[in-house]
Amino acid sequence: MFDPDFATLSALGLTPALASRAAAAAANVDAATEAGQCTLYRLAEVHRETVVVHDGRAGRSARPTPKLRRALADADGALVVGDWVLGGVNASGETWIEARVEPSSVIVRRDGDGHRHPVVSNVDTALLVMGLDDDFNPRRMERYLALVHDSEVLPVVVLTKADVIADDPRRLRAQIESLRHRIANDVDVVAVNAMETNAKTALEPYLGRGQTLVMLGSSGAGKSTLTNTLLGSAVQDTGAVREHDSRGKHTTTARSLHLLPGGACVIDTPGVRTLRPDTGEASIAAAFADIAALAIHCRFRDCGHHGEPGCAVRAALDADRLRNYHKLLRESRRDTLTALDRQKQVAEWKARGRAARERMRDKRGE
Repeated sequence: MFDPDFATLSALGLTPALASRAAAAAANVDAATEAGQCTLYRLAEVHRETVVVHDGRAGRSARPTPKLRRALADADGALVVGDWVLGGVNASGETWIEARVEPSSVIVRRDGDGHRHPVVSNVDTALLVMGLDDDFNPRRMERYLALVHDSEVLPVVVLTKADVIADDPRRLRAQIESLRHRIANDVDVVAVNAMETNAKTALEPYLGRGQTLVMLGSSGAGKSTLTNTLLGSAVQDTGAVREHDSRGKHTTTARSLHLLPGGACVIDTPGVRTLRPDTGEASIAAAFADIAALAIHCRFRDCGHHGEPGCAVRAALDADRLRNYHKLLRESRRDTLTALDRQKQVAEWKARGRAARERMRDKRGE
C-alpha cells in the first residue's frame, strides 16, 4: 500500500510531479513489510554502507537493498543526498530502501580522470558561495555556473564575508562589478555576512516552503556558517581559514540535508578541490553567451578566438575569462574521447616531446 502524506512531505520538497513518479515506482516495489506498507523518504545523508532518510517528521538510518545497489551500479549511478526513495521497515525493525524515484534535477561533476559523480538531486536553487577575502576568484565562479547550467537549477551567487571589506565600500563595489562583467545579467549576486541574521533576510526569496537549496563553494567560503544562520542554530561544524590565502580545511566532510524552520531545505556540501563541470560544448557556449554574441563580429566565420586577426572576442573580452572558456572547452572535449582516441592523443604528445628534445640537442650540437 502506498499512501504518502503529501502535506508533510511537501515541506521536504515533494512536488506533484515527484509524487506521481513515486507512485509509479511504488507499484513495482516488493512489499517491504509484512503489512505491505511502502514509505516515501527523502535521502538526507549518504555513508559507505548506510544512508539517513527523512519522512518529514524525523530522520532514521537505513540500508539500500543489494538489488537496488546492483541496479544503480549497472546504470552507472548512485544514491545522492536529495534523492526521493521508497522503502519500509521489516519484521526486525530495520529500514531498507527498495527503489529510487527518478529525480527532477541532478548536479553532476567530473573528477580528474573524467569519471562522472552526482553531487545532489532534486534541487531548486544552487547558492554558489564565494568569500570576499582571498577566496574571491571569478574564474572558479564561472566553473560553478557551468556546473549547474545543464541541471535546470537556478544559480545565485552569494558573496560571503562582506564584513571583511565593510570599511571599504569602493572595493566591495569593484569586486561585484568585476564579477558582473563575467557572468550573465540574469544571475543574482548577493553580498552578505554569513554570521549575521540579515543574511537570511537577503536570501528570503529563495527560502519558500518546499524549496530545496544546495550550498556549493570552496572550503572556507562560509557554506556551513551560512547553513547554520539559515537554520538558526549551530548544527554544522565550522572552522577557521588560513591567513595567507583564506582557504579552509574540509570541516564539512559529507553532504547533508537540513529542514529549515520556514519549510525549505538546504543541503550543505564539502568544498571541492577539483571542479570539472559535466557539460558539453553547447552548454559551455550558453554559459559564456557573451562570447557567442561577440563572435559574429569576428573577421573569420570559423574564428577560434586564439591568435586569428580581426577577432572581436579577444578585442572586447577579459583575457582571463577567455582563457577559462578555452580551458573548459578542452576539458569537455577530452571527456568525449574514446579510449582509442586518448591513446592516440598520448602518442601524439609523446611524439611532439621527442621532436622537441631532438631539436634542442641539434641546437646544442650534441
